[in-house]
Amino acid sequence: MKNLRNRDLIVMSDNGHISLTPEGQAMAETVYERHSLLSGWLIELGVDREIATADACKMEHDISPESFEALKQHILKHRK
Repeated sequence: MKNLRNRDLIVMSDNGHISLTPEGQAMAETVYERHSLLSGWLIELGVDREIATADACKMEHDISPESFEALKQHILKHRK
């Protein structure tokens, strides 16, 4: 939590309530989009759901924005 606060991604109220900052919300949405697209794609390719989810968790944090966007466009173009 300290790391997230230091990066201005969350704020904590005096009573311990945690909220995302606009930057935190944007980052959360980005990670969620990446995870959803990558795990769904791997499942479509026949990867076991648990493995696909675990692999997507690793991939979603390391893929560059450029590579993700290219992959996203390819997947969306070829999705049935």
